[in-house]
This record gives sequence, C-alpha cells and structure tokens, in this order.
Amino acid sequence: MGSVDLPKSPNVYHPEKRSAVGSRNSLAQEDRDQQREVDQLLEEEVDKVMNHISSKLPKEVLERLDVMGGLKEKVYNYFNQNYQNMFNRYIVTSEDEMLKKLRNFIDREEMKVLTRYTPKEIAELLDQVGGFDKFNTGEIEKSIVNMYGHLQGHIQRGVNDLENHTNSLLRQKTDVGAFIRGENAYSIVKCSFKDNIYKPKTVTDVKMSVNILDSELISPIFHYQVTVEYLVKNLISKTIIDVIDKELEKFKDNLIDEGKEELNDSEIIFEKMKRVENYTSDNKEDVKSNRYRYFAKHLMDRVEGLRAEIDPDTFDQLNIRENIKQIIDIENIRNRGYNTAINSITSILDVSKMGYQYVENMKNGRELKIKEYEDDDVTQLPDERYQIRLKYYDNAQLIEERKSYDVMIQSFDTEVHHLWEVLDMVYVDSKFMKGVVDFIDLAARYKNKIRKRLKVKSGEPLYEDIEKSWDEVAFIKPAETQVEQMNRTYMYEKDKLKKKLILMKEKLQKMYNYKYPIQRRVMEDRLGFLENQFNKFDYIINPYHIQPGLILDVDITSIKRKKATLDGMANVLNEFLHGVSKGFQDAAFASFSRRRSTVREDISMSFAQEAPEEPHHAKLGEQYLEQFKGVDGAGVSDEAVTVLQEKSATSSRGPKKTGTSKKSRGLVDSAPARKRGRGKSSGDELRTL
Repeated sequence: MGSVDLPKSPNVYHPEKRSAVGSRNSLAQEDRDQQREVDQLLEEEVDKVMNHISSKLPKEVLERLDVMGGLKEKVYNYFNQNYQNMFNRYIVTSEDEMLKKLRNFIDREEMKVLTRYTPKEIAELLDQVGGFDKFNTGEIEKSIVNMYGHLQGHIQRGVNDLENHTNSLLRQKTDVGAFIRGENAYSIVKCSFKDNIYKPKTVTDVKMSVNILDSELISPIFHYQVTVEYLVKNLISKTIIDVIDKELEKFKDNLIDEGKEELNDSEIIFEKMKRVENYTSDNKEDVKSNRYRYFAKHLMDRVEGLRAEIDPDTFDQLNIRENIKQIIDIENIRNRGYNTAINSITSILDVSKMGYQYVENMKNGRELKIKEYEDDDVTQLPDERYQIRLKYYDNAQLIEERKSYDVMIQSFDTEVHHLWEVLDMVYVDSKFMKGVVDFIDLAARYKNKIRKRLKVKSGEPLYEDIEKSWDEVAFIKPAETQVEQMNRTYMYEKDKLKKKLILMKEKLQKMYNYKYPIQRRVMEDRLGFLENQFNKFDYIINPYHIQPGLILDVDITSIKRKKATLDGMANVLNEFLHGVSKGFQDAAFASFSRRRSTVREDISMSFAQEAPEEPHHAKLGEQYLEQFKGVDGAGVSDEAVTVLQEKSATSSRGPKKTGTSKKSRGLVDSAPARKRGRGKSSGDELRTL
C-alpha cells in the first residue's frame, strides 16, 4: 500500500477518505455511510411535511403550489440548508470549546515537563530520568516561603515596636517588661537599670542577661574540643529516647483500645524508665551489651579520645577512625548549633537596623562579641550604644567560673575590711585629748561605776565580757544548708560590703568635716577605687545563677527621653529567643484538664434527703435505651450500654454526692480521650449523647 493510501497519515489529503486531512469521514464512523444517513434523515422529514400539507390543504391549492416547480424539492432544499447551518454552528462551537480545553491541557503538560523553559530534548530526558516527582517546584516553593517569612518578620517587628511603645506609655517608665515578654521571662538571669556615671540625669545604663538551657536549644551546641566519641554517644542517646517514645505511644494506644484509663504524668515517666534497660547497659566491656546495639564496640574503641583535629603524623585516609570522623564532620554536628545562633543574632541585628562596627567571633571558644562602636573609652562614645556577648558554657566551665567568683568575693572582703581597720585606727587617734567624742568614750568612762554599782549586786557579767555576735553592720547570717553551699548567691556578703563602704564615707566626713589632710585624701582615693571596682563586679552575672547552655549578655546605654537603642534591642532579644530557643515547656501544665475539677454532679447544691420523682426526660432515656438495644443491640459494646444506663439512672436519682466512686467518674466524667485521627467507637458515640 502506498503512502497516499495510508488513512492515518497526516500527509493524506482527501475529502472522502477516512481520517484524511479535509475528509468528511472519520475512522470512528467505521463502516457507516454518512451521506446516505443524512439523505435518509432529510427525506423522512420532507415526507412528513408533504403528507401533512396534503392532508390539510384542498386539491386546487396543492396544484397551484406546484406551478413553479415541485414542492417536495423546495422543502428538501430548505431542510438541507437549515440542517447544514445548524450542523456547521454546532461543529464550530464544539471545535472552539475543544480547542480551548486542548490548549489548556497542552499548557499543563508543557509546564510539567518544562518544555516552555527548556528544549524539547532536555525536557524528554529529564522526564525519562526522574519523572515529575523528581523534578518538582521545591526550590520555588522555598523561595515563596522565605518571602512570606521575611514579610511576616517585618510585620511582627512593627507590631512589637507598637507594643513596646504602648507598654512604655502605660507604665510611664521603662522597665524589664519592655525587653522580654511573658513567654520568655523565665530565661532572664539578670536585668538592671541604673543611671549612667557620667550623665546620670539624661542617660541610662541597662544590663540584660539571658540563659538558654541546653534542653531548650532548637539546635544543640557542642564545644569545638568535644570528642567524636561524645558526639556518637549523643546521637545514639537521642535515637534511644525516640524509640522509647514511639513504644510508649503504642502502649498508650493499646490501653485506650482496651478501655483502660490513661497513664498520668508519673506513670509515663516510670514506663519510660522501665524501657531504658532494653537499649542501654553499664557493662562497657561486653561486646553483646545493649549499649553497642547501634554502634559496635570495636568502632567505639577506634574513636575513643578523638577530637576535632588529628595529628598529621598519624593521619591516614583509610583508617576507620578518620572515616568515622569525616562522616561526623560532613554532617557538621560539631558546629551546627553554634553557627545557627551566630547567624540568627547577626541577621536580626541587620534587619532591625541595629548596625555594628566591631565583631569578634572566637569560634573554638564558642564566644561572640559584638559592639556598635569599636572604641572602648566610654567617655568618647555616644549616648546611644550597645554591646553583646554571646557565649556557650558547659558544666566544667561554670565550675571554674564559680571558683573564680568565690576568690573575688573573698578578695573584696579582705580589702574593704583592711580599709575599715585603717580608718578605725585613724579615727581612734583623732580622738586623742578630745574627751568624750562618741558613745564608746562615754561607756569607757562609766565602766567602773557600772561594775561597782550594778553588776556586783546583780551578779551579771560586764558588757565587755559578753561575746558579741552582731557587728552592727549587717544582721546575723543564718547557717548555710546544702542548697546555699552549692548555689551561693553572696547577697549577704555584697550587702555587708556596700554598707561598710557607706559607713566609711560617713565616718570620713564626720572626722574631717571640711578639712582635707593627706590622710583623708589617701583613704578617699582608696575608698573610691574599691567602690568603683565593686560596682563593676556586682554588675556582672553570678555564675552560680547560670546553668549549662547559651548566655546572651547585653549592655545598653540609651538616652532616657529617646530610648532608640533600648526599643530596638527589645525586638532583637525577643526575635532571637524565638528563633533559637524552643521555650519553656511544662508537660504537666500542658496535659492538665479542668474537666475533672469543674464538671461536678453536685454543682446544683441540692439539700434533698429523698430522691425526687422520676422526671420525664429520664423515662425518655430508658425508652431510648430499650429501643436501641432492640434494634442495634448486636453492634453495641457492653460498656456503652452500661454508660447509658448509668446516665439514665443518674438523671432519675437527681444530683449525686461528692463521694462518687472512681469507676463511675472514669466512665461518665473523665472517659479516656481517643488519639486524634481515630474514629470513635459506638461506646464513645453513646458517651456524647
């Protein structure tokens, strides 16, 4: 057969051949004769019209109608013309609608295989290699999410500004509430507002310290020097906890399916503890120990003591430890959390228009310092400025910090006490040949008379012989318990030192009045130095108040009437905490339900001694129960029927007493809730009636 005889070829053009270009016949017609069918349809319609006319009109009228030609041919031509017009309009309309649908379909298919943006061959290749599910619009969707995220961030920042200004107006002052909102207040370690030393009337110095615990960090932070062994064990521990949580969820679902009561908070903790031994063990030497289920003992021995760097002399790319370390390094577990925190604080400062000129990132020490201005001389700096210190502490570092803090407190106490003694000796010498100057002189003068006239008769000891416990500077400090010994606040010692400094100032003024001899100038210089240094020391964070985790220490200097840096840093702190910390989660508070404490059957406070007459709605409930059991009793659980019976009985008896049994409360008031996404059983449906 030649190419011109191929009925399906697009190169065939013929008015009659099936499916040829320009053909009026289609392969879908199969063996049907389209022209004959049309002729038959027209002839039938014409015959019907002619028969109708012939039966209705007189013979003479029919003869006159056929004068100019046959009536049948005219009717036939008229029907044929109108039929062709209607058919053509239908075809055009159908083709237009089909063309639109086909064009939309082609556009969708082209979008799927990216033929609008790539050559046809590449689109076909991509489709053959991966298909639509491999080459999707994920990156575009991420970009859209980022755009909406940035937009939401700008809107939230504006709302926070408005909220801070509103709170400031309502308070008529700036306080801690302007910095940290309620949901993050627990993270504050220290917040202090005080007047600037050089401009106390117009400028405020603010210190804000925030502690984000290890358990609250979204991305965990590790020190750079931590061993590979520690990182591997940390990953295994998280895996074990996740497995135990999944097992516990299945266990809780089974309890609910069996109709038993849910576990309370304590029971959940104990169930988790019981499953720990299935995956862990204290036996480090046994190869088959549960602790080596996820990571073999011989691999653990290879990475023991391995840190961030390997000695170049012993480095070998084919060793086991080098390849394990490379896997850990590729995942960037060691630096991921710290880098996330750094990127978060710097990006927030940028978008918040809080520029900075000095950055020092001590990566290996896990510490970051940011200052708005590089200069350290406070007398040359502007009145609007800030500096941030971000540092990660582990328990070992905090122990050393606490030791240093203890030594510093003792040193201040020694120096202040030494100045106190010097000043006291100078004061005693200044009283020489002046008679009675203070109460001590007066008491010494009358000491003998008091002893002879009063103490000898009564037998009481002299005042000078009594042991003195109160030093007249601070009240007596109570004995320390283990709590105070392990968490020293040093509030008593600090208050005592401050009082000593104040008393020495007053004593100097009383001794010399308006005279300024060399002794006074020397002691005042020493007193000013100790007071200045002690104020700086008191300004820093007490390491006994810090727990292992991330410390954000912010120092702000802001003009009281302007507060530009103050308001800007408030947004930075709240946004940083939201992006880095998961926040405080109280599991008991989250799972607490008021149903058991507020839904009470004796809430009506009835004093009736006898059961009232059975109400109408109780009878209806019993009738419904009987009807329900009679119709669908086979598909209802015994528990559901019991519940409905108890409800009916309760409504008929009136209000219960407070001593309702635990079983009835569990069935009626506090039925265990089903897991979200599960369908209710027939008993649960009855329980809601």
